[in-house]
Amino acid sequence: MSLFNLGHNVPVNRRKLLALGACIAIALAQPAGALTASGALGPVTPKDVVYQIITDRFSDGDTGNNVPSGFDPTLYDGTGVDLKLYQGGDWQGIINKIPYLKNMGVTAVWISAPYANRDTAILDYQPGGGVDRWTSFHGYHVRNYFATNKHFGSLAKFKALRDALHAQGMKLVIDFVTNHTSRWQNPTAGFVAEDGKLYEPDKDGSGNYCFDAAGEPYNCSGSSAVENLLADPNNDVNGWFHGLGDRGSDSSRFGFRHKELGSLADFSQENTNVVAHLEKAAAFWKAMGVDGFRHDATLHMNPAFVKGLKDAIDSAAGGPLAHFGEFFIGRPDPKYDEYRTFPDRTGVNNLDFEYYRASTNAFGNFSETMTQFGNMMLQTSADYIYENQAVTFLDNHDVTRFRYIQPNDKPFHAAIATLMTARGTPNIYYGTEQYMSSANASDIAGRGFMQVAAPAFSQTTTAYQTIQKLAALRASNDALAYGETAVLYSNNDVLVFSRKFYDKQVVVAVNRHPSTSYTVPVLSTSLPGGSYSDQLTGLLSGGTAIVSGGQIASFVLSGGAVSVWSYNPSLGTTIPRIGDVVSTSGRAGNTVYVYGTGLGGTPTVKFGATTATVVSASDTMIETTVPAAAVAGVLNITVQKGANTSNTFRYEVLSGDQVQVIFKVNASTSVGQNVYVVGSIPELGSWDPAKASEVMMNPNYPQWFLPVSVPKGTQFEFKFIKKDGNGNVVWEGGSNRVFTSPSSSTGTADTTVYNWQ
Repeated sequence: MSLFNLGHNVPVNRRKLLALGACIAIALAQPAGALTASGALGPVTPKDVVYQIITDRFSDGDTGNNVPSGFDPTLYDGTGVDLKLYQGGDWQGIINKIPYLKNMGVTAVWISAPYANRDTAILDYQPGGGVDRWTSFHGYHVRNYFATNKHFGSLAKFKALRDALHAQGMKLVIDFVTNHTSRWQNPTAGFVAEDGKLYEPDKDGSGNYCFDAAGEPYNCSGSSAVENLLADPNNDVNGWFHGLGDRGSDSSRFGFRHKELGSLADFSQENTNVVAHLEKAAAFWKAMGVDGFRHDATLHMNPAFVKGLKDAIDSAAGGPLAHFGEFFIGRPDPKYDEYRTFPDRTGVNNLDFEYYRASTNAFGNFSETMTQFGNMMLQTSADYIYENQAVTFLDNHDVTRFRYIQPNDKPFHAAIATLMTARGTPNIYYGTEQYMSSANASDIAGRGFMQVAAPAFSQTTTAYQTIQKLAALRASNDALAYGETAVLYSNNDVLVFSRKFYDKQVVVAVNRHPSTSYTVPVLSTSLPGGSYSDQLTGLLSGGTAIVSGGQIASFVLSGGAVSVWSYNPSLGTTIPRIGDVVSTSGRAGNTVYVYGTGLGGTPTVKFGATTATVVSASDTMIETTVPAAAVAGVLNITVQKGANTSNTFRYEVLSGDQVQVIFKVNASTSVGQNVYVVGSIPELGSWDPAKASEVMMNPNYPQWFLPVSVPKGTQFEFKFIKKDGNGNVVWEGGSNRVFTSPSSSTGTADTTVYNWQ
């Protein structure tokens, strides 16, 4: 499915007689995205280039926080040798390197979780008698959501980082972990109790957290504690954790969502107290002025919780943020359909593991052809509703370094160039531009200390310059940010593809083979006639394209060559064209940003047939709000200016503030049948079996259950149905069932265990 309909009431091919020299000019990269009405940069969009930093592994700007008070100094390394220990990178180090990032064309920086983590040694006992000592340098072992990680800096330093990035037009994305705390049992020592504890700041007499003038937690209750124990998985009296043990070989959705990932204490996201605390924590960090959340381990989370969390974040003051998450799959994978639909079910887009898998195989180990890679781009563009919001990458902290897989510069550079021009929002893992590699194929070996591994932070490497040039092109030519993908030619080693947004177009020709040249035949094109220079200016041995009569003349791609040709005419200001919308779901009154061209003046924005209020409008962005009268459910957003109507963009209007109801039923099924719930509200499909809930889970068959996100304080009707793989539907009999959802914004409620009727 495509997120927009190019050609809907708008002719695609115009202004082909414009002077070619003016059309293909490329501007220097500017801050990505127009400013919002409040003056904020706004969320990450496909015009951005994201740069992922493991904060501890980038640059040590303040040696004073390398061993915080009370921290075991033997757990600090600082040399880049023992990557299980802290190395010293911090927020000041990132601040110091902002000019380096800015010049590369980076417009959004994704950092490690900023809050306090478990700070004691994690001991892994080895079969041979040794002991590995690990730390939580990565930020994925939360201890206290409302205090900063003192290895990285104070809250004042976090704000300084935010302000320094924003001053350069660069957005700040934080990692955020709501799936688990830390390891609560040690699997290398007979699952003996370990940690997993969650703390919160001290509270005053009114129950409010105590923060001093600098925003740091302090003791205000007269006790000696700055923080207090909130939940302990080894003494879980209030049901904060599932406590079901490691997932092991359980590949069911229940196993992934309710059992543990590596013995990390798994939050019970169906518990109203858990929901309240996690939503409060997310709102706390949104209030710090961040521009996006990267959600950890979304594969392992309850989607109903994720939808509610995202709704709570975006409904808090400040408008919608960027949301993307780690739904880690490796295709072929039975979870692919769950993965591809996760963004439209929850509002949280994916880190694009399908792109990663295909690029690793095509450019890394050559186990797949470039034809197969091109087919992946076409298939995922059709499968993903919001394909340009998927965050694409070559490597990250959970996989080995791409350089370890592909040590040859030519296919390495070709992979970077393709990432920067393909559909999606590109993410560069810190150090890729400096050819950082791994000692082995593990993810930990890839988490090197850049200050040591690439001390010069060179701005002259070919990889750095490739990112720099193509980041500028992404900022200037909307075809890369908003365009649809077409494959013009492919073979085992060569791919020629186009990205097209109305008349704007970028054509990319890639030869992954380092030593074999290929002659590409004459290709059909919609580019106007003329001569198109390589936007990489020969950096990757690319050349000029000659276009005449709707054809690109035959050309030669030498080993590892990449050519990028751009056609970038003005689309004028009369006809509105939508390129992207953030967020993709929300409730009445929520802010929505519409990006594209021709959006200035006095446009009318409609959600379905309902007119919305326009807060501000420029040629490239409209800020609007979801109208109270909009019909809940999936609608099309359009922009009208006079007689001209834009293409459409899919948006889900929620029925209200989202809470969870956990449906339960005893139902026996035949082979191939599954149980679903369908009901009277849009979140339950409005009685349409094709729009029913996802498949209910049945770890204790014949009992089935499923948490579903529904509007709070709402009475609705529902029934259970059975469907098989051919779409045959069996409705239960009897009267419609009736239930009223919790009235609290963070409420959860279990139905009784119904019997199929």
